Amino acid sequence: MADVIKKATRESYGEALAELSGEYPDLIVLDADLAAATKTGIFKKACPERFVDCGIAEANMMGVAAGIASTGKKVFASSFAMFAAGRAFEIVRNSIGYPHLNVKIGATHAGISVGEDGATHQCNEDIALMRTIPGMTIINPADDVEAKAAVKAALDFEGPVYMRFGRLAVPVFNDKETYKFELGKGVQLRDGSDVSIIATGLMVNEALEAADILAGEGISARVINIHTIKPLDRDIIIKAAKETGLIVTAEEHSVIGGLGSAVAEVVTEECPVKVVKVGVNDVFGHSGPAADLLKEFGLCADNIVKKVKEAIA
Repeated sequence: MADVIKKATRESYGEALAELSGEYPDLIVLDADLAAATKTGIFKKACPERFVDCGIAEANMMGVAAGIASTGKKVFASSFAMFAAGRAFEIVRNSIGYPHLNVKIGATHAGISVGEDGATHQCNEDIALMRTIPGMTIINPADDVEAKAAVKAALDFEGPVYMRFGRLAVPVFNDKETYKFELGKGVQLRDGSDVSIIATGLMVNEALEAADILAGEGISARVINIHTIKPLDRDIIIKAAKETGLIVTAEEHSVIGGLGSAVAEVVTEECPVKVVKVGVNDVFGHSGPAADLLKEFGLCADNIVKKVKEAIA
């Protein structure tokens, strides 16, 4: 069996920007003194004349991005999710969201898997915050292939986009040669009739592993990857609810306001079935190795299996 390739989606993000720089000569990248960590430094090395370090001033960076976008340029503004979505929220809302400017926010180091950086940097609230901004598109890719395709899709899309990337290296399960990214469309990775596991980000691979475990126990699990949280693919969710009668969502984010909440909103309106959320349960994280923290907070295949079996029982 071939070794599983693992790669952090923040790496994919930086590489994609550099790879697309020739195709998009009007692309400008901003960072808030974290280019080595967000991997925008890869773009900086390739196109130093189109890179601006705004310093440790995230809110100001969003204002600069808005100004550049107003001239017709394509602009990415990058920092850790906690700062891009949290610290800079008001500027993102009023200077980017309200005028619906063509700014792409590249937010890295999201979720519990930031690990040793601890609770202050483990942003589990960013999707919830960004969902409340009218017209904001939200993308949370699951692996390297999807992340690079998502960056290209964001560049081709007119309007504000929030993109969420991780620090932890995760398995690459999509095929580069056949994968096609479609904004706002979920991807069914596995068919199943007993339960639908709807996941996003690094939890998609965990959902696939959970489906394999469940299959061994006679439970047929459908697996759906929701890479675009907003706009949400309502059709694939309604179909899953009608055909399996049970949904378990999985995300590296708070169970409040993220994918689970978005799915539950659709289900209650269109096809009421039980929705069980796997995520961070209204608590702060803490410092520790990323892999250990994910297990501790139940962000793993074993916990998805547990929740599915409990719900079916």
